[in-house]
Amino acid sequence: MSDNLTPKQRSACMRAVRSQDTNPELRVRREVHALGYRYALHRKNLPGKPDLVFVSRRKIIFVHGCFWHLHKCRHGRISPVSNMNYWCSKREKNKQRDKEHLRSLRAADWKVLVVWECWTRDMTDLRKRLTDFLA
Repeated sequence: MSDNLTPKQRSACMRAVRSQDTNPELRVRREVHALGYRYALHRKNLPGKPDLVFVSRRKIIFVHGCFWHLHKCRHGRISPVSNMNYWCSKREKNKQRDKEHLRSLRAADWKVLVVWECWTRDMTDLRKRLTDFLA
């Protein structure tokens, strides 16, 4: 199966993918704020520049896109059709880098929650996960 976009269109599409302030991240931030918690964003002095940092609680939340970070859900299992070797390698490196960041943070006594993009589709379940983690 070939890509249904031209290389120029695909390039524009990939360039539009953001690393901060994504829809899933904004959903998580809104929910956490509604629960009454306050947080810092994208702390550069911590491994992986976590999306939400609760300094006084020593807790961190990462919001990962299923495709980019190889989640086990159906969205994470999708393989790119064009330039497959490049994208598979890139996604695998993301996964390895994520593991290293989690290991470093936990070694420094941070509690870490990874929220997957697919989890943000069910706000009731997401609220429960966030409440359990932040309590």
